[in-house]
Amino acid sequence: MSGKFVVKHSDLETKADKTVNITVRIDKHIQEEFDKLASKSNHSRNKLIEMALKYALDNLEFIDKK
Repeated sequence: MSGKFVVKHSDLETKADKTVNITVRIDKHIQEEFDKLASKSNHSRNKLIEMALKYALDNLEFIDKK
């Protein structure tokens, strides 16, 4: 595995059966970068953030204090 977060151009968006609304505060630069990627990939900003969060969870190594 390359360890990279890979995004491919999308012709169609799929919607999850169950979604929830949350509010998060992020740095303006991060929002601008997601907006640029959304324009290039034809994914919504929301979908890209969801993909990034899923990638982070799938590749997470949690180190518990002992």
